[in-house]
Amino acid sequence: MSERHGRKRHSPEQIIAKLREADAMLAGGASIGQVCSGWR
Repeated sequence: MSERHGRKRHSPEQIIAKLREADAMLAGGASIGQVCSGWR
């Protein structure tokens, strides 16, 4: 993974996995705030 300004760059596969996880959490009744705070 390349570093840019000290931040990790995610692969397309990792991004899709995160979005699928978020979609499942939202479908399960979680709020957007709960989904976002779970990624830290």
